[in-house]
Amino acid sequence: MPQIKPNKVIGSAGVYTLLYSVLIFCSLVTLVPFAYLFCASLKPSAIFFDNLFLPEGDGLFGIGWEKLNFNHFHRLFVEQGFARYLLNSIFFASVSGVLATLFSAMSGYALAKFRFRGRDSITNLVLAALVVPGALLLAPNYQLLYWFGMLDSYTGLIIPALAPAFGVYLFRQATVNSVPNEMLESARIDGCGEIKIFFTFVLPLIRPMMGAFLLLTFLGSWNNFIGTQIVLQTPEKMPLAVAINQLRGTYGTDYGLIMAGTVVSILPVLVLFLLLQKEFISGLTSGAVKG
Repeated sequence: MPQIKPNKVIGSAGVYTLLYSVLIFCSLVTLVPFAYLFCASLKPSAIFFDNLFLPEGDGLFGIGWEKLNFNHFHRLFVEQGFARYLLNSIFFASVSGVLATLFSAMSGYALAKFRFRGRDSITNLVLAALVVPGALLLAPNYQLLYWFGMLDSYTGLIIPALAPAFGVYLFRQATVNSVPNEMLESARIDGCGEIKIFFTFVLPLIRPMMGAFLLLTFLGSWNNFIGTQIVLQTPEKMPLAVAINQLRGTYGTDYGLIMAGTVVSILPVLVLFLLLQKEFISGLTSGAVKG
């Protein structure tokens, strides 16, 4: 049985040590803006620019802990009414993400596994729609929403985003790679309907891709800044992204208040990513693994 030479073991250990050192360094660099953001949200406006991160003082580690407070968060939810904007964003992003994922999965499954006249033309149309910038569709979408009376409503925001071309083609490829035709034929022979086949057999097989697309769609809807201002006119219906932008004053800007609002906008997305990180990574790598 061949033996591993000690110098090879030492060399491998050195490579892994170097690799992990680089990864740790990159992780710390990535976390620096978040650390600054959180520290800035706790500093009073009077000492906001005195220190880069935490204020100096006589406390532990030479930090003035007594100078930190949650006044900015109190002002956000009591004076600015950010609870309403937060609920607006959660509702809009959640409904858009779930429905867009479901409809895209259904459309992709139909294009991948059903044979009907015009299937290739529809697939080519979906591919052509991928190269159209979203900004070019703002005016046509507004005109259509005006004709259907959907302006100033969340319906006008959600319906145009139900089946994005990227999602339809993404789930088409995921279905082709992950769902075998033999399983579908066996289910049909056993008497399963198409709806039952989709929800019982297809969805579990493409679950990683669904988690990844749900996260991407949720994030896109959560950060939707231009589209919401075009469709919505009532200030009480605006999402969190628009409300944070409105915190800027005419003659001065309270940066601590803006930092606190940014922290509030980041936390729900961070929680969702932590819950779906396994599916997100699996969805991104599934195409590379299965070819």
